[in-house]
Amino acid sequence: MTSSTTDATPPPGSGDEYSELRAQLDTLTTEAFRPELSEIDRLPTLEIAKIMNGEDATVPAAVAEQLPAIAAAIDGTAERMARGGRLIYAGAGTAGRLGVLDASECPPTFNTDPAEVVGLIAGGPKAMVTAVEGAEDSKELAADDLDGLGLTADDVVVGVSASGRTPYAIGAVEHARARYGALTIGLSCNADSGLAAAADHGIEVVVGPELLTGSTRLKAGTAQKLVLNMLSTITMIRLGKTYGNLMVDVRASNEKLRARSRRIVALATGASDEEIETALAATDGEVKNAILTILGGVDGPTAADLLATSDGHLRAALESARTTRTT
Repeated sequence: MTSSTTDATPPPGSGDEYSELRAQLDTLTTEAFRPELSEIDRLPTLEIAKIMNGEDATVPAAVAEQLPAIAAAIDGTAERMARGGRLIYAGAGTAGRLGVLDASECPPTFNTDPAEVVGLIAGGPKAMVTAVEGAEDSKELAADDLDGLGLTADDVVVGVSASGRTPYAIGAVEHARARYGALTIGLSCNADSGLAAAADHGIEVVVGPELLTGSTRLKAGTAQKLVLNMLSTITMIRLGKTYGNLMVDVRASNEKLRARSRRIVALATGASDEEIETALAATDGEVKNAILTILGGVDGPTAADLLATSDGHLRAALESARTTRTT
């Protein structure tokens, strides 16, 4: 007697095993097919470039619609980091790479410790250049990666996923929120996403269908890069890592940055080259401290003490220096 196959697991390659996921993808604007572009490969190169440029121009407006949500997420992030928490990005593929990129640029720009802003990509570092089979489909992998960091309630975990359905990103925010009480942010490019629903702060930048169907390294990737720029940069501004629009915590690790350091001190103080060199020598090359010695009229050790008691905020340290001088 032949057994019924009605309830059997579909054989690999039958297509039925992917029917549910295909149906889910059909609902996502980032995966939508655009019939008007179905013959784009037959157009002149310049025309394709114009179309693509026009598509890219729509991204900032989509980001603008989410500015209140972005600002709220930044304020929450700055509050946690001021208490010693970390900013941790978690994503797969392009989204994961963008998180790693943003994290890796914080130490040279803001003199943060590499452990303060961390990028996790599904599949680990090798996934930066080579696809790791199945890594993005595992919530458990995300939980293991976060556990390995020794997560705390002061940390902030940002799940990044264009679709908003990637298990690795959703698993990261779910685990961080439920087990540790960490602040969570879900950044996606589709409305009503599972990622946004799982997070304390949902940011959904709906950029619409891509030029190439489903290629979310395009508009979606650009949108995510813009939001991550805001998240890290404005958080650092809130933490006192800048003085006005000057990167006073820049780490001078090469000749270009050493020259930039001197330019920043000059722009902040209007001091002569000789004064700048003297100030930097007295502060072991720390730009923020050098500015404080010049504008606050204090020596290097005093500048360091004032900044320590001001939690690194140069404006507050300057006010303390001026108050001390007048009393």
